[in-house]
Amino acid sequence: MSFRRIVESAAIGYLLGTIPSADIVSRIATRGSVDIRSEGSGNPGGFNTMRVVGKKWGVAVIVADVAKGALGGWAGRTVGGDAGAYVGATASIAGHIWPVWFGFNGGKGIGTAGGAALGVFPAYWPIDASVVALSAAATRNSERSAQITAAAWTVASILWWRKRWPNAWGPEPSAGLVAFSAAGSAMVVLKFRQARLAASGTAA
Repeated sequence: MSFRRIVESAAIGYLLGTIPSADIVSRIATRGSVDIRSEGSGNPGGFNTMRVVGKKWGVAVIVADVAKGALGGWAGRTVGGDAGAYVGATASIAGHIWPVWFGFNGGKGIGTAGGAALGVFPAYWPIDASVVALSAAATRNSERSAQITAAAWTVASILWWRKRWPNAWGPEPSAGLVAFSAAGSAMVVLKFRQARLAASGTAA
C-alpha cells in the first residue's frame, strides 16, 4: 500500500471527524439561539446536547458521531485497503476530539470511537457496548468508565490479532487493529483528562 493512499485515508477520516455534529444539531434545534460550546458543560457532544437542548437532539448527535467514525473507517478502506481502514478510523477520532476548525477543541470522542470500532472492529463492538454500559453503571464516573473501556478495547484487539479470530465485515485483524485500538483509546482517555483539568481550572 502506497504512502500516498495512507495519507489520503488519514485526511479523509480526519475531515469526517471534524464535522461539528453537536453544533449543527443544537443550532437547528434552537434556530441558532444556543451555542453548545458555551452552555452546560461546554462539551460539544451528545450528552451535553441532551441536557441543554433535549433528549432526542442529543440522541441525534450521538448517532451522527457514531456515523462519522464508521464512515472514517469505510472511506479509509475504500482508499487504502485494510491499512487505510485502520488509519481512517483512527483519524476520525482525532478529528472529532481535535478539530482544526474549532481551535483543536472538540468532543470527548466516545461516540466517534464507538463508530470507528463498529466500522473496523465489528466483531468486538457488542462487547464494547456492554463494557461501556456496565462500567458506567458500576463506577458512575464517565472518566473511569472510559479508562476501563479503553483497556478492554486494547486487550481485545491484541487477542483478535494473535488468535486470528474472525472480524465480521471488518478488515483482517492485524497489528493495525492493535494500533487503531491503542491510539483511539489513548486519545479518548487523554481528552477526558484534559476536560477534567480544564473544569478544575488547573489546565495549562
